[in-house]
Amino acid sequence: MKIKISGKTDVGIERANNEDAFSFCPDLNKSNWNISTSNGYITNGKLGTISIVADGMGGANAGEMASSIAIESLKKDLAPSLLTKVIESDETIKNYLSKIILNANNAILKHIESDPDTIGMGTTIVLIWILNEKAYIAWCGDSRCYVFNSKYGLKCLSKDHSYVQELIDKGEITIKQSFNHPDSSIITRCLGDCDTSAEPEILVYEIRKHDIFLLCSDGLCGYCNDKTIEKTFYKEYLDVDKCCNAMIDLALKAGGQDNISIVNVSTIDDDELNMPYTLNDKVKRFIKSLL
Repeated sequence: MKIKISGKTDVGIERANNEDAFSFCPDLNKSNWNISTSNGYITNGKLGTISIVADGMGGANAGEMASSIAIESLKKDLAPSLLTKVIESDETIKNYLSKIILNANNAILKHIESDPDTIGMGTTIVLIWILNEKAYIAWCGDSRCYVFNSKYGLKCLSKDHSYVQELIDKGEITIKQSFNHPDSSIITRCLGDCDTSAEPEILVYEIRKHDIFLLCSDGLCGYCNDKTIEKTFYKEYLDVDKCCNAMIDLALKAGGQDNISIVNVSTIDDDELNMPYTLNDKVKRFIKSLL
């Protein structure tokens, strides 16, 4: 399998500072973090590739610090020397992801203890680790992971840890009603908050041919519904860099009242590197109907 990754963050229209953060490593074996796009499609290595989005909260400086601390803690725990035994099975990977997310939570709490002025800061987290034709997805909070496929459309793989999601689960409101709900900003899990659980949720997903994954903060999914995001994918999915930029623009046009962070991860088969995607007539007709 070959992958290409693109990421972008925007402060939005109304915020003075950006409390979001993202990072990805196209090849964990080389530990090459801190880039904004992978250099074309590259072969997924023996340790795989990982992408992370964090949505900080707590006001000026504090939110930025929480999201940054979380990502730096995760990067430290994803050093190549630590991962050889971790990748032995689905269970060892899931257990390790849970452990390192809790480590990130503890790192934030430790900082709060040393600097009481930052009490109240925290962050959501969502990550995807692609390894051996599988995607290991972990999250805590309401930052999301989607998968898009030109044959199957868009699907949200994560499930928000939020008050509104609990109302949906109880049947008290519909998904449509949840979109503009007055309590949509209340999350029930995050990192750095002593009063909420930091236990992440983790799932294993079998990757299909030409799947593209989207990680995002609620600066995108809180302002643009899934159908609108899906339409953008159908227009731009052949180029994940353009797709990333298009989704930032989409969120800004929808209001842009929050920070926006997006990472797109595209997958193709090893023998398709120099081959263009082919679209069947059904998909072509669908795209045409959206334009």
